[in-house]
Amino acid sequence: MLRTNVKRTCYSIVGLGKLGASMAAAIAGRGFDVIGVDVNASVVEAVNAGRAPVSETGLADAIEINRARLSATADHSEAVAQSDVTFVIVPTPSDRTGMFSLQYASYAFREIGRGLAGKDDYHLVVLTSTVVPGSTRQVLLPHLEAASGKKCGRDFGICYSPEFIALGSVIRDFLNPDFTLVGEFDERSGALLEHCYAEIVENRAPCKRMSIENAELTKLAVNTFVTTKIAYANMLAELCERIPGGDVDVVSDALGADKRIGRRYLTGGLGFGGPCFPRDNIALSAFGRHVGAGADIAVTTDAANCAPVRRLVEQVGAAVRPESTVAVLGLAYKPQSHVIERSQGLEAALAIAATGIRVVCYDPLARDAARNELKDKTLVLDSMKACLDQADIVVIANADPEFARLTSEDFPQRSPPVQVIDCWRLLRAQLERSAHVRYRAIGLAGDVGDAIVRLWQPAS
Repeated sequence: MLRTNVKRTCYSIVGLGKLGASMAAAIAGRGFDVIGVDVNASVVEAVNAGRAPVSETGLADAIEINRARLSATADHSEAVAQSDVTFVIVPTPSDRTGMFSLQYASYAFREIGRGLAGKDDYHLVVLTSTVVPGSTRQVLLPHLEAASGKKCGRDFGICYSPEFIALGSVIRDFLNPDFTLVGEFDERSGALLEHCYAEIVENRAPCKRMSIENAELTKLAVNTFVTTKIAYANMLAELCERIPGGDVDVVSDALGADKRIGRRYLTGGLGFGGPCFPRDNIALSAFGRHVGAGADIAVTTDAANCAPVRRLVEQVGAAVRPESTVAVLGLAYKPQSHVIERSQGLEAALAIAATGIRVVCYDPLARDAARNELKDKTLVLDSMKACLDQADIVVIANADPEFARLTSEDFPQRSPPVQVIDCWRLLRAQLERSAHVRYRAIGLAGDVGDAIVRLWQPAS
C-alpha cells in the first residue's frame, strides 16, 4: 500500500467497451480515481450517471458502487490532465491482410499526444489492445511524439500491456491474473507500470517485464497456444468416436494430469469462437508471412477449427428425416455470454438451415443478438421448452448450465424418438440410458463400424 503522504495514482481509460469499462470500474473499486474516455456520447453519459455502458458480469454493480471515484469524458486532453497513467483499450479490427488495423489506436494516440503537450508532469501511456509486434513502437509512439512535441523516455513513457481476460468474467480476471505482462520502452516506464499493477491486482500475480515487441508477441502466443490445445482436444474427440468404448474425457483427464500439458482447454467438443481467438491465429500467421518466418501451426489450427461444425452438420444430416425440425441450444460463443461473434453454435445453425432443414434456436442471453444475425434463416425462440416441443433433433452447442439441468422428462415422447447430439457431453448421465431419447455425444464412441478391425486384419 502507498503511504498516506504519497499522492495516489490517478488513471484514465481510453475506450469504454467491455474490457475498458470493466477495467475502469475495477481500478476504481481498488480505491483509485479513474476517468474514462469514449467518443460515444451515450457511453460517457451512462458512466457519469452511474450506469454500465455495456453488458458484462458485475459491471453495473461495480460502477454504481464506485461512482464517486469514476467519471467519463469525450475529451482526451481533459483525461490526460487529470491522470498519471492512461490505458488505451480501443478496437483493433482485422484488416485485409489478416493483421490488425491501427486506425482507432492511432486516433487515440494523437489525441493523447495533444493532451501531453499541455502537461508538465511525466505521464505513462499503456496500450492494452491486441496488436502485432512493432505496432506500438513503429506506428503509435510516433503519433505521441508528433502531437505532443515531446520525447518518449524523457517527458513521458509508453508500455504495451495486454490483459488476459474472458468475456463474462472480465473484472474477476483483471483483478486476479495468472501474471501481468509489461512491455516497456525503458526501465522507468516498466517500473511504474509494475508498481501500478502491484497496487491494483488482488492476487499478487507475478509481473513479466520485457521489451515492447516481446510483449506484443507474447499476447498473440498465449491466445494461439490455447487455441492449439482446443483444436488438439477436438481431434482426440473425433478419434474417440471411432474406437470401441472411446471417451474423450477419459483420455483428456489422463493427458491433462501430465504437468507438461495441463487439463485446461483440453475438453473436446466444438471449436473456439469469440472476438479474439479466431483472429489471433490469422494475425500471427499473417505476421509470420510478412517477416519471413513460418507460423504454420497457427495456420493449421485456424483450418482445423472449421472441422467440428462440418462434422456436426454431417451428423445432423445423417439423422434427419423429411419435415424434421432441428433445435440448436446455445448461440453464444461460450456459456453465459451475450457474444455471438464467430460462435460455432450459430455457425452450425446457419449451416444446417442452408441444407433446407427447419431450424429453431435458443440461448439464455444471446437471443437478441442472434435474431439480428440469423434474420429469417432460422427461428430464435424465447424459451428452451418451445424449442424442445418442436424438435426432432436437438443439438446442444454450448455448455450453458441451463442446458445441463435437462432431464429425459423434458424431451417429448415420440416415435421415432427425439435424437440429442450433445457437443459437450452435458447430459450423458441423464440421457444415455433413456428409453425415449436417442443420445449421441461428440467424443464418445458411437457406431464405430469395422474400420479398426480391418486395420489389424492380415493383408490378403
